[in-house]
Amino acid sequence: MTETKARAGEVMPHAQETAANPGADVKSAMAGFLNAFSGFQGDVKKSLQQQEERLTMLDRKQMTYSRPALSVHAEQDVPHKKAFAAYVRSGDDDAMRGLTLEGKAMSSAVAADGGYLVDPQTADSIRTMLVSTSSLRAFANVVQVEATSYDVLVDRTEVGSGWATEASATTETSTPTIERISIPLHELSAMPKASQRLLDDAAFDVEGWLAGKIATRFIRAEAAAFINGDGVDKPKGVLLAPKLANDVWAWGSLGYVATGALDDFATTNSVDCIISLVYALGADYRANAAFLMNSKTSGAVRKMKDADGRFMWSDGLAAGEPARLMGYPVMICEDMPDIAANAYAIAFGDFKAGYTIAERPDLRILRDPFSAKPNVLFYASKRVGGDVTDYAAIKLLKIAVS
Repeated sequence: MTETKARAGEVMPHAQETAANPGADVKSAMAGFLNAFSGFQGDVKKSLQQQEERLTMLDRKQMTYSRPALSVHAEQDVPHKKAFAAYVRSGDDDAMRGLTLEGKAMSSAVAADGGYLVDPQTADSIRTMLVSTSSLRAFANVVQVEATSYDVLVDRTEVGSGWATEASATTETSTPTIERISIPLHELSAMPKASQRLLDDAAFDVEGWLAGKIATRFIRAEAAAFINGDGVDKPKGVLLAPKLANDVWAWGSLGYVATGALDDFATTNSVDCIISLVYALGADYRANAAFLMNSKTSGAVRKMKDADGRFMWSDGLAAGEPARLMGYPVMICEDMPDIAANAYAIAFGDFKAGYTIAERPDLRILRDPFSAKPNVLFYASKRVGGDVTDYAAIKLLKIAVS
C-alpha cells in the first residue's frame, strides 16, 4: 500500500520536462508542419511544370495543324474579317448583318442588291496600288464626294479697275466671270472569278487575290480614261479638250506649242520647243508644274542637250524621286501618245489645279455563285469621274511644223 502511494506520488521525467519547457511541443509541431509543407510545395511545382509541358506540346500541335490566317488585323477587326471571309467563300451573310461598322470598314447590306463594302485591309490595298501606279491620279486633284457629280467653280477673270482723279466721277468697271464645270461620276467595274474549290481552301489569301485583281483592272481603266477618255460612261481625259495654238489660246481649250518638224522633234535646236512649252505656261502655274509623257517619248527627250552640250534631263537623286526635265518633275504615263505627226506627245502644267478626279469613297463587291458554276464571280464596282477644271493650267506639245 505504501509502495503504491509512493508510486502514485512520483512525477514522470517527461512530464517534468514538459512542465519545465512548455514551448517544446510547439516547436516540434511547427518543424513537422514546415517539413510537410516543403514537400507539398515541391509536389505542386512538379505538377505545374508537367502541366506547362503538356500545354506547350498542345500549342505546338495546334500551330502545326491550324490553318493560316488570311491577314493580320487588330483584335477589334477579327469579327469583321471572319464575317467577310465567310461571305466570300460561301455566301453566308448572317454574320455580316449583325455588324455595325464605321468609316471604311466592312458594312452591312448596300441598298437592296445584297452587296457589301470590302473590309478595311482590302480597301487600303486597292487604294495604295492605284496611287502608286497611276501617275495622273498621284498628281491631280482627287476629291471624295457622296453625290452623283462634283461641280467646280472657277473664277477666271479679275475685277476691273481704273485710275480716277479727284474731281471726276468713278465709272463702272467689269465684274469677274465664274465658270461652272460639272464632273459626273461614272461606274468603273471589274469581275474576276475563282473556283469554289479554291475558295474553300482556307490557306488561300482570298482578300489579297481579290484586291490584286480589282486593282489591276481599275488601274488600266483609270489610266486610259484620265488621258484619252471621251466622257461617254467614263471620265473626260486631259487630251479631250479642244486645242489651239498658244498664241490664240482661249478659255475652254488647251494651248499647244509645235515642235517645228512634221513627225518628230526638229533636227537642230530640238530642245527649243521644250523651252517654249515651259514658258507658254503662266508663272503662277509653273511653280507646281510637271511634265507628262510616255516611256518612248521620254527616251527621245532625255537625249536632248543645250547649246553647251549639257543634258536637259536629270535623273532623281533619291530613291522614289522622279526624273526632272529643266528642273521640273517628269511623270511617265504610258497612255500618252507616241511621237507621231499631229500627236500631242507631251503635256506640261500644274495638274493639281488643271485636272480634278472625283470619286465615291465606297467600293462594292457582289458575290455571284450561280452564273458561272462551278466558278464564283465577284462583281466589284466604284464610281469615279474626271475632267479638266482649269484650261490655263495645262499646255501641250504638238508634233507638227506649226
